Amino acid sequence: MRVDIGGMRMFFDVEGAKLRPDGPKMREVPTVVLLHGGPGGDHSAFKPHYGRLADIAQVVYIDHRGQGRSDRGTPEQWNLAQWADDLKAFCDATEIERPIVLGLSFGGFVAIAYATRYPDHPSKLVLCCTRAGRPDPEREAAMFERLGGKQAGIAARGFLCAENPDRDALREFIKHCRPLYSRAPYDAEKDARQLWKLDVLSAFRKGEDYTFDYLADLARIKCPTLVLAGEDDPITPPIYSEQIAAALPSNLVRFERFANAGHGIVADAPERYFGVLREFIAA
Repeated sequence: MRVDIGGMRMFFDVEGAKLRPDGPKMREVPTVVLLHGGPGGDHSAFKPHYGRLADIAQVVYIDHRGQGRSDRGTPEQWNLAQWADDLKAFCDATEIERPIVLGLSFGGFVAIAYATRYPDHPSKLVLCCTRAGRPDPEREAAMFERLGGKQAGIAARGFLCAENPDRDALREFIKHCRPLYSRAPYDAEKDARQLWKLDVLSAFRKGEDYTFDYLADLARIKCPTLVLAGEDDPITPPIYSEQIAAALPSNLVRFERFANAGHGIVADAPERYFGVLREFIAA
């Protein structure tokens, strides 16, 4: 499905009804809006895992502007402020009030931009394996090398530390580093299902990826926020989540670390992961 949010049609999909029969009345459940990673990917990375939440919430998947099945827009619109505004406009167009917004990886960048621009809009926030400030490519490369050996370190530095990595650098990174995102066996079919828009990824890496910094703005967030980190996450090492948790209002933040889990916590520790999520949603 696609909805016009003002000059751009955004793709979305839904699992679970908002209103559910409960004896003599209809009971309303929370809506969880999922923001996918990338940039350049699509919502398919969330499926089928997050359907497990549909018994307690309405689960809404979206594709960001320029990505997946949403309209392309223009390169000038591929930025965090626009993606944050798109999320607010999407909720307005579909009449989603007080959403629980879950941002994974790049989706976390968008979630933070949205929650700091519209602090009264979300009811809760989940920031999973993400960052709010500038990256540390050498730290990330060292994590890849620790997990995958010297060749992984070389490939990571060739892509993450280069100012303008070429397609060969990307190919080597995908070959040697992508399987290290998760401690679970690499799921090539999951990657194959995604509709990648590499020009969006390239534009972001050459622009905001290395310049945005919302750490000081996190104090503006007003809703309960769950921060999740995998101890073996090479692309967003847990120190990034530590920085987020430290910058959020202390009375609103809950920080959970997952041992033996990488960037793919959902694959590495699914039972604990969904246990924590379900508890947070229901609280």
